[in-house]
Amino acid sequence: MELKKWMALFVLLLFAAANVNAQYPPVENKLDKKIKAFLEDNATNWRDMNVPISDGKALYDIIVKNGYTQAVEIGTSTGHSAIWIAWALSKTGGKLVTIEIDSERYLEAQANFKKAGVSKYIDARLGDAHELVPELEGQYDFVFSDADKFWYKNYFIALDPKLKVGGCFTAHNTAMRSNGILEFLEYVESLSNYKTTFDEDSREGISISYKKASK
Repeated sequence: MELKKWMALFVLLLFAAANVNAQYPPVENKLDKKIKAFLEDNATNWRDMNVPISDGKALYDIIVKNGYTQAVEIGTSTGHSAIWIAWALSKTGGKLVTIEIDSERYLEAQANFKKAGVSKYIDARLGDAHELVPELEGQYDFVFSDADKFWYKNYFIALDPKLKVGGCFTAHNTAMRSNGILEFLEYVESLSNYKTTFDEDSREGISISYKKASK
């Protein structure tokens, strides 16, 4: 009986380990190894409104699958999602502009980017996204919104003209369905030139809106 219990526990541990490893992309080079090691070592240390591992991997997959190279993140926190995005951009040859309003989180994120080895793929900016997002210049093909929920619609409206056709606007915590989230989703789902779906595996919710055409 004891042997059966130990065997069952062993199988359970193997299954858990396989699930954890499945959340990470395959390691192909030294940078992959460094990023993965950093993320694994800090898997339980992310606080301050950072995304879970599974959501980071979802963002990575969207970027790599579509070959996106010009990304914006609204709400860096201490850098977990930015590291996943930068990891994906290291595969496509792109770069991320990420914005954080809190100076302590900003500095911690900068340190995390350096430890993970992704600093050269990230342009981290300290400031109020309400002001900085409308001022962004150029065109982008990927956006991740994870800041103040009541401003999601405004972020989308500011970046829509700068988002390339074929690009993707993603937003976090859409499972919350707060007033700001609902207003944003109502708006983006009403647009005929966008197709919006939701990541079925995300507990916190990720909306994924692909731009099919210009207005």
